Parts: sequence; structure tokens; C-alpha cells
Amino acid sequence: MTAYSEDHMALAAEYALGTLDADERAQVETMMAVDRDFGALVQSWEFRLGALNQMVGSVEPRPEIWDRIKTAIGHGEPQAPLLLPDASPPTVVASPGSAPTVVADNSNVVQLSARVKRWRNIASFTTAIAAALVAMLSIQVYQPDLLPDGLRPKPRTQVVEVKAPAVPTAAAAAQYVALLQKDSNSPAFILTVDAATKNFTVRKVGATTEPGKSYELWIVSDKLQRPRSLGVIGGNEFTARPVLSAYDPDIVNKATYAVTVEPEGGSPTGVATGPIVFTGKLIETVPSSTR
Repeated sequence: MTAYSEDHMALAAEYALGTLDADERAQVETMMAVDRDFGALVQSWEFRLGALNQMVGSVEPRPEIWDRIKTAIGHGEPQAPLLLPDASPPTVVASPGSAPTVVADNSNVVQLSARVKRWRNIASFTTAIAAALVAMLSIQVYQPDLLPDGLRPKPRTQVVEVKAPAVPTAAAAAQYVALLQKDSNSPAFILTVDAATKNFTVRKVGATTEPGKSYELWIVSDKLQRPRSLGVIGGNEFTARPVLSAYDPDIVNKATYAVTVEPEGGSPTGVATGPIVFTGKLIETVPSSTR
């Protein structure tokens, strides 16, 4: 692309801004017609300034304002151009038989005046652009909904991978089982104990309930002063109790479990009154996963 001087850049910007007079606009349009690169330069300025037009809505003047403008145009007189002091030395012209005449060269003054006007326009133009850009950036940050769709910042989507912390697997508790029986050939109940909860379950296998009697389960240990009742074994196939939580694990694991025949509903005194019919000790069937 052709490299243009600062004056050409200023002309293109002022043309896009609309601050040139009729003669200057005609000059720019002629340059655009014969120079495609200069035309592209003007279009680039128009594109830059397009954002300012989108931010400002159109306002229709009131009728009385139009009347004032028409009146001012009809009665106004052209103002004489203001010339700066002559910066060039005067030229003295002498004619035979006449007094010398001083002729001032105002070409430099005219050029300087035009250049000063142009740079003033550029300074005002750049200041307006800077203020507009600051305002637009502030609106984009704090109130983006006020901008047209084309100027609104696009939402930024950021994918963040969040790894969930590993959930520790609960350690499997040990399981203990005891066969409560008279001998190895006649199991009556199966006692299962969960080491974590200290809950136990009694399953009826071969025992038969006598009329008016109940089976009662006892824990027997040399660390206890006497056998302690763990409750009556119900008439259903399974009986569950949480009462072992009151005992130490060492007592629970090493104790002997006995079943007596008591009056219906269990021993009335809290002490075994009937004969011991079945016994057994716990053995570990499922080891703990923490070992």
C-alpha cells in the first residue's frame, strides 16, 4: 500500500469525519477516484468512526430550530477571511516614472493557516476518539447491555476441570459366627456378630420351641462377674439385637455364648434359671480389610 504523508492522513480522516469544506471534499473525492489506495485509506477511517455512529442515536431537531437555521442562512453575510500577519518579506516593484510599490507574498500565510486549521481539527478529532473509546470500554465492562449487539463483548467460556476428591472406601468390618449346639451333629442356632456395629443376629436352625418356654441367650466370660443376658430369642427365623455394643471387643470375641430354657418371656430375675441346652464360641469368617 502507498505510504502517505501526514497531510494525506489528515485529509482522509477529516473527510470521514465530515469537517472539510466543499473544495477540500471535492479534492479528496478526486484523489479517491484516481488512487485506489487513498480510497482504501478513507474507507479505513470511515470504518473506525462507524463505532461512534452506533453509540449515538439520531435526534430530530425541533421545528423552531430549523426555522432559526433558515433565518440565519437567509440573512447572514459571508465573513471576510482572517489572514495571519505576513511571514514573507515584501517584494518591491518599481516602474519607470512612478513610486515603488510593495507587493506582499501571502502564499506561505495561506498554507500555514490551512495547516494550523487542519492540525486543530486532527487534535479535536483524536481527542473525541479517545474519549469515545474510553466511554465504550467503560460501558463494555460495567453495562454491556447498553451497547448494540455488534459491540457487546462476547461471553468467554472457560472449561475448568474439577477433580472430585477421592472418597475413602470404608473398611470392611470383620464378621464372626458361632454355632450354638449340643454337639457337632445337632446345631440349633447360628449366631453372627458384626465387629464394627456390635450387632448380632441369631438364626434358628434346628431348635424347637417348647410350649410355655423361651430360649434366652447369654454371654459368659471370665472377665464378667456372672453371665449376662443378651435377650430372649424370638419365635421367628431371625432375631437381631444391638446389645453387644456395651461390651469390649476382647470380651465379645472370646466369650462363650449359651442358650438356656427359661419361662416364656425370659428369666424373671436376670439370672439363668433353666438348664443350658446350647453353647458355642465365635470364629472369624470375614477378616477386616484394614489388616
